[in-house]
Amino acid sequence: MKADVLTCLALAAASFVAMVTGGRSSGRRKHKEVFLGENSKFKFGGRIDHKLKRQDSTKTLLIKSEQLLRIEEHDFAMRPGFGGAAIPVGIDVQVESIDSISEVNMDFTMTLYLRHYWKDERLAFPSRNNQSRTFDSRLVKKIWVPDVFFVHSKRSFIHDTTMENIMLRVYPDGNILYSVRVTVTALCSMDFSSFPLDTQNCSLELESYAYNENDLMLYWKNGNDSLRTDEIVLSQFFIEHFHASSGLAFYSSTGWYNRLFINFILRRHIFFFMLQTYFPTMLMVVLSWVSFWIDRRAVPARVSLGITTVLTMSTIITGVSSSMPQVSYVKAVDIYLWTSFLFVFLSVIEYAAVNYCTTLEEMRKMKRGKIPSTFNASQAMAFDGCFHDNDIELTPFPQLAPTLTSDPLTTPTQSPDIRPTEGTRLRRQRSVRENVDLLVSNSYLIDSYSRLAFPLSYLLFNTIYWSMYS
Repeated sequence: MKADVLTCLALAAASFVAMVTGGRSSGRRKHKEVFLGENSKFKFGGRIDHKLKRQDSTKTLLIKSEQLLRIEEHDFAMRPGFGGAAIPVGIDVQVESIDSISEVNMDFTMTLYLRHYWKDERLAFPSRNNQSRTFDSRLVKKIWVPDVFFVHSKRSFIHDTTMENIMLRVYPDGNILYSVRVTVTALCSMDFSSFPLDTQNCSLELESYAYNENDLMLYWKNGNDSLRTDEIVLSQFFIEHFHASSGLAFYSSTGWYNRLFINFILRRHIFFFMLQTYFPTMLMVVLSWVSFWIDRRAVPARVSLGITTVLTMSTIITGVSSSMPQVSYVKAVDIYLWTSFLFVFLSVIEYAAVNYCTTLEEMRKMKRGKIPSTFNASQAMAFDGCFHDNDIELTPFPQLAPTLTSDPLTTPTQSPDIRPTEGTRLRRQRSVRENVDLLVSNSYLIDSYSRLAFPLSYLLFNTIYWSMYS
């Protein structure tokens, strides 16, 4: 009896301990649920997003695409249809901008959208709604794409801000669109024989690097409409025409390749060079003519004016030459600048001739005694820097008596009452020596003739120049 009582007490104690322990455990679980509820309410705005418990669907998107396109089942190091006919690859280009044109380096920089079109049946996939799939550069590295490059390019790069500017679009039937945004600096062989009144023809050439015409056929997808341009404004050039063309290129070791051309014609704006080169040059030439109206005795004024114009012309020529490539032929601007420099130089030489003739004239007059011994030339020039001819007593040139010559064979005798008709004079032509002596004796005539000869000659030169190059 006593043993039964002890057994009942032991069972009751065990039940009590179990109840206490279970209550504490349930309390802990309840407290944990409350804590999770409050935390999730703070984190997810008052509700628990049960989708988070599922696996993220984007983690398998790339794998699904690769499985859908069966990339692992094919060797994409080989072109589509390997061993068969050449795969046609269509090209179209949209020119975004022409960034710069350098005459010194003979190149241009262009930014464009280059789009490729071809068909690869290995990438065909089933689709109920016939929708295409678009990918970025990560999938491009796993499939075959055309290896188009720019012929005669110096530098080129694909834009990568904020990601690489590459798009790949695959259609269910296997047609593919591959587009890249690229900037390329390419060579442009320029002819500067008419610079700055020139027109330049430049072209950007596209070609496959590895596949000749037996493996890959490049063509303009939409003919002449395959080349589109945005509104392009350049500082020194006006774009006259954009057009597309195609041809073949031959390499002795690998054969014939298809080549596409993006041709554009550039006509230079002349107004900039008119302001920077032509107008200053014209003004310097006209300024050199001012010395013809300055007294020939004003040596400092005429010499300083001549030297100033010569140095200014030299500066203009040096500035133009420094901004141009070192070519082996004469440019149109060189003809104008050096001819103008010649006019300025001749104006200085003209004064040297005038001064020399004036000195000879003085020496002759001093030998003949026409200049009084009391005359001081330095005092005459002390006040105004000019030597005045009225300070010297000059006698006029002797006049030649009119004579009448006759042939003695035809008129052996002549009556003394017959006199020659009034106003009848016979003049003989002066020799070169006599003309030179006349200019030496009258040096002021050189300035008088130069005032008319220099402007007329320069006007004739400008007329011929602008009619030839404009």
